[in-house]
Amino acid sequence: MSLFRIALIGVLVAIQSCGCDRAKNESQGVQTERPAVRTGAEVLAARDFEELRGRRVGLIANHTTVIENRHLADVLDAHPDVQLTALFGPEHGIRGQSDAGAGVEDTVDAALGVPVYSLYGSRRSPAPEVLAGLDVLVFDIQDVGARFYTYISTMGLSMEAAAEAGVEFVVLDRPNPLGGDYVSGFLREPEFKSFVGYFPIPIAHGMTVGELARMAVGEGWGTGVEDLRLSVVGMEGWSRAMRWPDTGLPWTPTSPNIPEFDVALVYPGACLVEGTIASEGRGTIQPFLTIGAEWLDGARLASSLNALDVPGLAFEAIQFTPRSIPGMSSRPKLLGEQLSGIRYVVSDPQSVRSVEAGISLLELMLQQYIERDEGDGFFRASGFDRLAGTTRLREMLLQGVKADSIVASWNDEVEGFLSRRSAWLLYD
Repeated sequence: MSLFRIALIGVLVAIQSCGCDRAKNESQGVQTERPAVRTGAEVLAARDFEELRGRRVGLIANHTTVIENRHLADVLDAHPDVQLTALFGPEHGIRGQSDAGAGVEDTVDAALGVPVYSLYGSRRSPAPEVLAGLDVLVFDIQDVGARFYTYISTMGLSMEAAAEAGVEFVVLDRPNPLGGDYVSGFLREPEFKSFVGYFPIPIAHGMTVGELARMAVGEGWGTGVEDLRLSVVGMEGWSRAMRWPDTGLPWTPTSPNIPEFDVALVYPGACLVEGTIASEGRGTIQPFLTIGAEWLDGARLASSLNALDVPGLAFEAIQFTPRSIPGMSSRPKLLGEQLSGIRYVVSDPQSVRSVEAGISLLELMLQQYIERDEGDGFFRASGFDRLAGTTRLREMLLQGVKADSIVASWNDEVEGFLSRRSAWLLYD
């Protein structure tokens, strides 16, 4: 059994135990602490799925699509007045067990007998003939707040398909783990629209999936979406200042290589290392918290980063060897190579600014690479530019522009984005 499956089972067992303990305590008149936030799915359930009763429902879901200890698909299928007609699985699949980038096949859910259509295989959006059998398409997946995390791309493409088919699209909202106030990074430029950059937003966008869907419709981000019948079931108790620990909700690994909140916290900056020849930590149990290369001086890099007094973070020098971890990374970069590098240590989650930290990391790594007279091969240019959403970041780093100047260079476009997004926000 893979480490990811073990971790996921452990999380779900913990959730189930928590629910059982809560029920027992409440039956005995004992007050128990509840999460500060109720997700859109929980709010909908409290209304007995009023919006879905008497309708043929398609559900875009994965393993994060839960109400306490039950998958939403199981809850909907058991409801006498809801007809669960189709399930749609994004990258990593309906149960979250496929490696990053691995194709996902169409299948039938063994427990429910409901067809499961892949949105990460030969198709990236629901097929017209499948949508023809639906009245409403529901999206309920936990995002991590980074532009290049593919679940929001799946949402955008599915919104276009629903608009074309005349099918209502309902988003069940969930928290942005990074909060709603942290926005950073260059906006994605038109020529870099891709599955890791579907929306023209900053790297860290500070929006919930419901807010993103509203903005996509309002700004016309997609073919025909301005005509989409969109509704969002909002959360209760969430505010923009909250990062994940403030919600009181348990963390379910959002994908095999985001096993814990600290990984999600640094991911928007650390993921940029994917676009270089260095390791972003896949092949370890702490991807994205672990960064390295065979030519890197990890002790020097850690010392240089710590001297910058990066908010909320410290860095320690490590040695590691990427290995194949089924269910997480079967063929990670630099497989079997002994690498020197650093590990992120989160000291204050509330103050972490992950994109800025990632730019400082790249600047210092590139300095060491150039000192070795290795040429200009540090970046995998096309992949890096897709993640960055622009050529500007790579070009500025290669020109020796300092990290703080790079960050300052995107301030105006981020301010413009903040102004435009204000009309579509749901929470204070």
